[in-house]
Amino acid sequence: MTEPKTYGDGVAVVTVTYSPGATLERFLDTLATATDRDVQVVLADNGSVDGAPEKAAERANVRLAAMGENLGYGAAANRGVAELGDDIGWVVVANPDLEWDAGSLDALLTVTRRWPRGGAFGPLIREPDGSVYPSARLLPSPGRGIGHAVFGKVWPSNPWTRAYRQESGEPTERTAGWLSGSCQLIRREAFDSVDGFDPRYFMYFEDVDLGDRIARAGWLNVYAPSAAVMHIGGESTSKASATMLAVHHDSAYRYLADRHRGLRWKPFLAAVKLGLKLRLAVETRRA
Repeated sequence: MTEPKTYGDGVAVVTVTYSPGATLERFLDTLATATDRDVQVVLADNGSVDGAPEKAAERANVRLAAMGENLGYGAAANRGVAELGDDIGWVVVANPDLEWDAGSLDALLTVTRRWPRGGAFGPLIREPDGSVYPSARLLPSPGRGIGHAVFGKVWPSNPWTRAYRQESGEPTERTAGWLSGSCQLIRREAFDSVDGFDPRYFMYFEDVDLGDRIARAGWLNVYAPSAAVMHIGGESTSKASATMLAVHHDSAYRYLADRHRGLRWKPFLAAVKLGLKLRLAVETRRA
């Protein structure tokens, strides 16, 4: 049996880029105010054509890792983490369309000292209008899975979606089923223990799947609202297309199908597939 690697206490940031536009510069500028530590940044680039990653890589602490093609979010993030040396024990995996609050990364690192079994730590995520995005949620269960999948868009206040999104009450430091992949600080030992992101998820639900597998491996997913970032939205995510909506629904089905195998789950999965198909039709018309 191979002994797990031991890592130093260095911190690095891996961000997956796909023609991120000007948001990448703002991401890096605000990251410089988020911590007093020296932080390496790896741009895991999925085939950008706007020149933004190449420009950003001119900075002393930024390295461009070109994937050569669009591998999807999780696979590219895995490759970005693999670029790091053994001195890096903490990795932030984040979207490039974020702005960091001053001191936010240091605040996340402070929280890790209170949770020795914490495998992943997620900050509070604000929308540009100041509202708090529900970034620490329960795992989709059969009941919540069908309810949220079928009614989430057409009846946003339904009880299954409200329970799943964990939106009630003031944000408090706590454990969660999973944390938003748009920004989380991951203990590298925990990341290794589950072999990182599952590359079968091209986009969407790779964070849900990771959170579930981290917990199954004995680690905790910890919501840390004392640290905060703002999700400003980027060039590569601003255009919802029918193709990406279909990818989202395929990923949702994959997640549930992976965890509910055997004949007794066939009716449940058939209901999920039908519900997702109807929801996709509604969302495609809206888009």
